[in-house]
Amino acid sequence: MTIQEFRDYMASGKPVIGGGDVHMMFHQLSQEALQITAEINGKYHTPEQLHDLLEQLWGREVPKTVGMFPPFHTDCGKNTVVGERVFINMGCKFQDQGGITIDEGALIGHNVVLATINHDLDPAKRQSMSYAPSILARMSG
Repeated sequence: MTIQEFRDYMASGKPVIGGGDVHMMFHQLSQEALQITAEINGKYHTPEQLHDLLEQLWGREVPKTVGMFPPFHTDCGKNTVVGERVFINMGCKFQDQGGITIDEGALIGHNVVLATINHDLDPAKRQSMSYAPSILARMSG
């Protein structure tokens, strides 16, 4: 499964069945996210270096005007989209399998958690998951 196939599946609204192809892709993407976030959080990076790491983490082009103060954590990373002039402050955690879109000019405060996925409530189906996207827009005013 490619990253784009993963994104398309997650946009489809179809269920994620424990042990299935999409669930296994979760595991693959989480290992990559752990590696990249360990690098982000493990030492100082210039804004340019951090930008390059975010592009690796999110698997897409990131506007040069996006800023972040680590530490930052995610267990997927490949289903986040950010607009121009977005700033993500320290301690944020994004669980983005279901999709996170942050519109231009949005400022994300310290320790914000964005969770887009949850396990099935039936104990016999705990590996199966439901999800919904999160969309953050800049507050006007």
